[in-house]
Amino acid sequence: MQKWVEGTVVNQKRWTETLFTLKVEADIPAFEAGQFAKLALTVGGEMVARPYSFVNAPRERPHEFYYGTLPDGPLTQQLCKLEAGDAIYLAPRPAGFLVLSEIPSAANLWLISTGTGVGPFLSMLKTEVPWQRFAQVVLVHAVRHADELTYRDSIERLLGEHREQMRVVSFVSREAKPGALHGRIPAALDDGRLEAEAGVVLSAKTSQVMICGNPEMVADTNGVLIRRGMKKHRRRDPGQITVENYW
Repeated sequence: MQKWVEGTVVNQKRWTETLFTLKVEADIPAFEAGQFAKLALTVGGEMVARPYSFVNAPRERPHEFYYGTLPDGPLTQQLCKLEAGDAIYLAPRPAGFLVLSEIPSAANLWLISTGTGVGPFLSMLKTEVPWQRFAQVVLVHAVRHADELTYRDSIERLLGEHREQMRVVSFVSREAKPGALHGRIPAALDDGRLEAEAGVVLSAKTSQVMICGNPEMVADTNGVLIRRGMKKHRRRDPGQITVENYW
């Protein structure tokens, strides 16, 4: 099997100083919403690769990846310089288990994210699967600054299509933003503000929770849920919590 598939950059969108969306045409096998591809470039004479989740639905093209640059990140500092027509390399097969086919059915689905961790959830929400399997779907997106609340047009479009089923709760931790909760997700979950804002109960009996974001948020939110009687989901030991660190 070949190690890399060459793709072509279609477009690069800059949201903020550090947040970008990269669109790529590449001939790779089908993926399931929530999975990731490894993107690679030659840096200093070596191929450097990192995993990035698909934001596009499996039926959509081009492929879309949402990422943040790191000051000392050898790959991201090169990714953000790419322009339409440039070459980029992808691993020949998508991977990852943050997918709806891996989790049990429930009344409610909670998709809890920080930063670029919202990407795989947007991919899921563009498919028919969550709307067929869950009565209520709650998308939670937490950021530090208001201008990092990206993909609002896509989220508003989803709300318009699924208004009876979908709830969206935004968090901004470092400034006040009308319409967004202030602070961190775990605290708002602990004190009841998150559920009150969503208008949906989060419990072991009614909910499946998928968490994707920075490891501190993932760990702290997981801790709150465990105190509520929930547990990590495994194929051989079904539970309610599925997580992916995204940093």
